[in-house]
Amino acid sequence: MKEEMELEGPVLKVNGELMLLIPLEPGGAELVEFSRGISEVQGEFLKVIIPEWLADVLRIEEGDLVRVQKSNGKLNIQPREARLVN
Repeated sequence: MKEEMELEGPVLKVNGELMLLIPLEPGGAELVEFSRGISEVQGEFLKVIIPEWLADVLRIEEGDLVRVQKSNGKLNIQPREARLVN
């Protein structure tokens, strides 16, 4: 397993919840271990729910592209582009 990895994808809104659907192949399966408690495997995807408070902190919303990174044994979610504070 690689020590560091990075994937990129859009934030989705399903039934009023913000989430990421990360394909398990290629590479997403490596994130399952590092996202326990905040994710679940759903079919061919790792589903990560993003609570509203976290979306506010990260300044992300539906449709934004984010980077999901595994580094030093932790899962990190970051916006691809910084959003200005109003």
